[in-house]
Amino acid sequence: MTVPVTKNDVVTVDIVGLTHEGEGVGRADGFTLFIQGALPGERVRAKVLKVKKQYGYAKMQELMTASPDRTDAPCPIFKQCGGCQLQHMSYAAQLRWKRQHVVDNLVRIGKLDVAGEGAGGAAEVDAGEAKERLGGVVVHPTIGMDEPWRYRNKASVPMGMGPVAAETIGAAGASQLIGGFYASNSHRIIDMDQCMIQHEHNDDVVRVVKQIGRELGITVYNEETNRGLLRHVMTRVGFVTGEVMVVLITNGYRIPQLDTWIARIREALPQVKSIVQNINMRTTNVIFGDETKTLWGSDVIYDELDGIRFAISARSFYQVNPSQTIALYGKTVEYAQLTGTENVIDAYCGIGTISLFLARRAGHVYGVEIVPEAIEDAKRNAQLNEIGNADFEAGAAEVVIPRWCKEGIVPDVIVVDPPRKGCDPALLETILAMKPQRVVYVSCNPSTLARDLRVLEDGGFKTVEVQPVDMFPHTSHVECVASLIYKGLE
Repeated sequence: MTVPVTKNDVVTVDIVGLTHEGEGVGRADGFTLFIQGALPGERVRAKVLKVKKQYGYAKMQELMTASPDRTDAPCPIFKQCGGCQLQHMSYAAQLRWKRQHVVDNLVRIGKLDVAGEGAGGAAEVDAGEAKERLGGVVVHPTIGMDEPWRYRNKASVPMGMGPVAAETIGAAGASQLIGGFYASNSHRIIDMDQCMIQHEHNDDVVRVVKQIGRELGITVYNEETNRGLLRHVMTRVGFVTGEVMVVLITNGYRIPQLDTWIARIREALPQVKSIVQNINMRTTNVIFGDETKTLWGSDVIYDELDGIRFAISARSFYQVNPSQTIALYGKTVEYAQLTGTENVIDAYCGIGTISLFLARRAGHVYGVEIVPEAIEDAKRNAQLNEIGNADFEAGAAEVVIPRWCKEGIVPDVIVVDPPRKGCDPALLETILAMKPQRVVYVSCNPSTLARDLRVLEDGGFKTVEVQPVDMFPHTSHVECVASLIYKGLE
């Protein structure tokens, strides 16, 4: 087959969709081109940058016909920074697209029948009715935010050398220590002093740490040479408590003028309760190393979700959007259909966030997580909230859960919240063997969710409904909660 375009061609392209990374999907003489910044329904003139056998990449040069969903991105570095992908799309359109993205994955990868598709939309189909007839999966409208800005409680910012942000006073001149998010599809740092999706305290920390580093002459990590000290700055903030943690991730143990660092951070940022160092001397893109030590203050900061208090350490997994986390976990509890007597197993329990939400309604909750430090956090969080009906154990879920079953712990409900790669196949086999009444699947990746739902469906479960939740406004990511029941209960 002859490819109808070549590199450097300027072509007219009709945009028909978006990729999972938020790029426009266009057609030029039937050939697929991915174009960053283009929206469905638009016609653009674009220059072809790269051509492969079945698709290529192009750069938009002219917007010929604009989508009614197009809006002005308020962030001044939106086009350079790779942190957000959809600021140029109206928020209502983002929510619609995210639901459709979930539907497309369920149909294409999961081979699932989505109720109402092609007949008025799945949102019009009642979930209770779907459960009764075991018909198509109901995919609800995406739960969005009233104010979809400044929602992130955590920032992990790479440090490097380069030109500083344009708004920085005295920015002109030679290369300096900078920090910001990477440009799209690169490791080129775009320096920034403000991110519109971060809590303001996170901005404050990054700005102060950069300024101190410049004044003290701190070296920054170079990926090519594996030399230089400061790799990343991570900051966490408790939305309810206002407490802040600063984590300096370093390529070595010794931080020059450490006492000055600590004094300057404390003076500039009185809300800081914890200053931590993480040592990562490996040649890797992974942010954290294995060793963490507290330089000043507490080992943890505290925050609350729906009245439950959590201690959060430097490496704890804790959802980044607190208000949407409450919506997500609330839907998880709703789908578990708890009456107060059930045994619930929470696989991938992390620091116990979902477990403690479930424990308020369940008979007993058993959490399992492969990271021992997270299990210690979970136990501490249960004690912190005086919740006595939740137990936690470190280990692989596919090993621990069958042993629990042999010990007489038979789950009525299993909740899973795996990483982006989805559930371990052995865990899926364990769930199929145990046949709980219900499974609640929390997912941050619609494609692996769809893949795993197919396995569970083939093993005797029925996916009843899926609720997308917009945890990450203005990005292409979407979180979901799926409700499944065992078909033997119909």
